[in-house]
Amino acid sequence: MNTLSESPRGTIVHDEIVPALAPWMHVVKAGQTLRIIDLEGNQAVDFLIYAADDDSERYSAQDTIAAQRNVYLRDGAALLSNEGRPMMTITGTSVAYHDTIGGACSCESNTLRYGHHTKAQHACVENFLDANVRAGRNKRDMVSNINFFMNVPVEADGTLGIVDGISAPGLTVDLRAEMDVTVVVSNCPQINNPCNGFNPTPVRMVVTN
Repeated sequence: MNTLSESPRGTIVHDEIVPALAPWMHVVKAGQTLRIIDLEGNQAVDFLIYAADDDSERYSAQDTIAAQRNVYLRDGAALLSNEGRPMMTITGTSVAYHDTIGGACSCESNTLRYGHHTKAQHACVENFLDANVRAGRNKRDMVSNINFFMNVPVEADGTLGIVDGISAPGLTVDLRAEMDVTVVVSNCPQINNPCNGFNPTPVRMVVTN
């Protein structure tokens, strides 16, 4: 388990702050580790993975959940593609688990959940599209995502809750790339539920060799 004071291992080759609400895209090469740092705590980080050399191969929540027989992503979890191959592995986390069933917020889902007045609010789907269009991808390329640091409990009746996060300032998750991957992130702008404490904040992305 990572600790607050532990520095990333290896040589830093990329270090960037992603502002609150913003998208981010970066190639992480096989063997490199991406560390996500929740700078101010309680920030959800929506996350997609595509194979860098053929983006028709991409993260599959269904394959990942089936392979590990658990809906939550914990230390050691292999993040599988739609071809069943490991794309990244969680090699350290200072948060007990991460979500991959809650999906990404969109203008449409915001309207259904929180009222028509939220239609104009920025959402994760728009961030994903904003980043992906630079690589020639569009809505057809959107797949189920991971929500790092987000707390989505499965209630007794099978419904999903979105409740206060389990992160705190400085907590981290480390992901080792098992192949060359393109990572696309939406630093979630959601302000209608407690996944961000109703106050989206920046995160830091550090890539090491």
